Amino acid sequence: MQSSTIRMGVDIGGTFTDVVLEHGDKSWSTKVLTTYAAPEDAIVDGLHAVCAEAGIAPSDIGQIIHGTTLATNALIERRGARTALITTAGFRDVIEMRTESRFEQYDLNLNLPEPLLPRYQRYCVTERIDATGAVLVALARAEVEAVVDQLIEAGYESIAVGLLHSYLNDAHERMIRDVILEKMPDAMVSISSEVSPQMREYERFNTVIANAYIKPLMKSYLGRLKGRLASEGVDCDIFLMHSGGGIISLDSAAEFPVRLVESGPAGGAVFAANIAARYGLDKVLSFDMGGTTAKICLIKNQTPRTSRVFEVARTYRFKKGSGMPISIPVIDMVEIGAGGGSLAHVDAMRQIRVGPESAGSEPGPACYGRGGDRPAVTDADLVLGRLDPENFAGGSIRLAADKSRAALLSGLGETLGMDAEAAAFGLSEVVDENMANAARVHAVENGEDLSEYTMIAFGGAAPLHAGRLCQKLGVQRALVPPGAGVGSAIGFLRAPFSFEANRSVYMKLSDFDPDIIRKLLRELRNEATGFVRSCDAGADILTEYKVYMRYTGQGWEIPITLTEAQATAPDAATFDRRFAEEYTKLFARTVRGLDVEITVWSVNATTPPASVQPVNEHGGERPATQSGKRRMLDPAQSTYQDTAVVLRSALATGDMVQGPAAIVEDETTIILPADAGATRQPDGCIDMRLKG
Repeated sequence: MQSSTIRMGVDIGGTFTDVVLEHGDKSWSTKVLTTYAAPEDAIVDGLHAVCAEAGIAPSDIGQIIHGTTLATNALIERRGARTALITTAGFRDVIEMRTESRFEQYDLNLNLPEPLLPRYQRYCVTERIDATGAVLVALARAEVEAVVDQLIEAGYESIAVGLLHSYLNDAHERMIRDVILEKMPDAMVSISSEVSPQMREYERFNTVIANAYIKPLMKSYLGRLKGRLASEGVDCDIFLMHSGGGIISLDSAAEFPVRLVESGPAGGAVFAANIAARYGLDKVLSFDMGGTTAKICLIKNQTPRTSRVFEVARTYRFKKGSGMPISIPVIDMVEIGAGGGSLAHVDAMRQIRVGPESAGSEPGPACYGRGGDRPAVTDADLVLGRLDPENFAGGSIRLAADKSRAALLSGLGETLGMDAEAAAFGLSEVVDENMANAARVHAVENGEDLSEYTMIAFGGAAPLHAGRLCQKLGVQRALVPPGAGVGSAIGFLRAPFSFEANRSVYMKLSDFDPDIIRKLLRELRNEATGFVRSCDAGADILTEYKVYMRYTGQGWEIPITLTEAQATAPDAATFDRRFAEEYTKLFARTVRGLDVEITVWSVNATTPPASVQPVNEHGGERPATQSGKRRMLDPAQSTYQDTAVVLRSALATGDMVQGPAAIVEDETTIILPADAGATRQPDGCIDMRLKG
């Protein structure tokens, strides 16, 4: 019998699909290899595994929260639908011209990502709306019909519509959509005034194209998933995690799949924020390392940083501007190709390079014995003694160390004159330094000192590398929560229902109009709360108001949060004061004599966050019981050591483990460096402390 207290979180990653089942204060979890051809197969396999362990029937599940990398992978791998763009005459090449900025000033062979759509798939109509929303050139229906006839002849599945300044006046975009649906009833249509109603046409056009490009794929997948679960007896509500850290309905996700692009990593950030709240931590570095990628996010005051734009498929690993911009609300994080399945090679300068290419789950790292013959991070971890070949993924996958050694020798060792252990050490140090460098860059860009932060590590591979990463970054403390191997899936179950509505309406403070502002914010609030009501009709809803402001002539804005009173009774002096406060925090000064302007208005509606129980922290009270020893490399000392092995399940509150040690469980392994000690806290977290 279906119960609202039984909930399931599902995260489809590039290598593993994680499934978590919660009933009251009990939880069960599993990891199964992702099935690329039909991702729903892995979900069903994981569903039956956790239900059998919990002793419940699939039909008892009352709610499923799902996140996936499928949308991201479709964009990166260019596996979307046959898509066309209809845009304003003269703006056909906006997505190819980009912003004409050079993210690498002195590189004469700058490698820019190709636009999603080649030029012959971009069509124009004669129309023009100005920067105030007024119609300068009316759109003729006959011209639209002629363009749609061309689309029919070319056989497009999905159509993106992006017109100049349509975020202020969407009449022309809606007319085009109406004509398309009349003449092409089976086509899918995305219009930029709904997908991303913001200024900056390059980002807006890119976003609506991305939405259209993945819409048939995601709509088909979500429909298959719902049907497959129903055939297994699961007839509950299914919700999707979106990139902003909240939950939306299945129908909304199918209509705006671009909002799912960072859904898995967003769940991880929510998970880390929940842990931070339990421990009262205001500065947290979230470190999520799975099978394909590593994600790093700064969390301040138990809230992940957010952004309005992020990039997919960067051609230069750490360079802003080298990727495909997507203009939607998103948790701000840095993501690099550094997961357990990331493959290593030797470049032309005889240096070891790791990622972004991944072995995924098919064939997987060489040690999986599924046909992979190139060295991956997991192969290095196995050879260095960090993994137990008999107990990987709870014993469901037996690892072959001889295959890892062969891959390390053929892929790295023979070229560089190293044995398998030296090649594994080099691979591991390179991937750890890649992640450390990404964290440093992200912290510097945000004006943060990581030595003041606590790391929260989760994902199947993060606990293996967290200790070494802390050493490299000067971080003194790391928490590895229970369920770390399936952290993002747990995060889905902690996330609120939420939706952020935003719109670009340009206004200078010298032209401040309270009536326009009140009307605009009221409309955005109604839009945002409407989405949340579609998920949970009776929920309490909180609203957060933001405006994005800058000095006149500047190229980018900073977010300014407003109270409910400031939003409902706006006045120019308050907006000016709030801007000066936030600008001073970032740049330590204001600029006299310049007018201030607002470019984007935003309202986020969310259900209240779940209450958290503060943890009564314990110091190390007694040594933990060892279950054995293992020969393992200490990278800081470059020597092999006999390392204690401790079962996480055997640790009681207050038990202390002194490094070097490996704390093992079914879904991951925590590696304690020689200069670290760890204590099991009352909530099950392993609290790792490094000597300063």
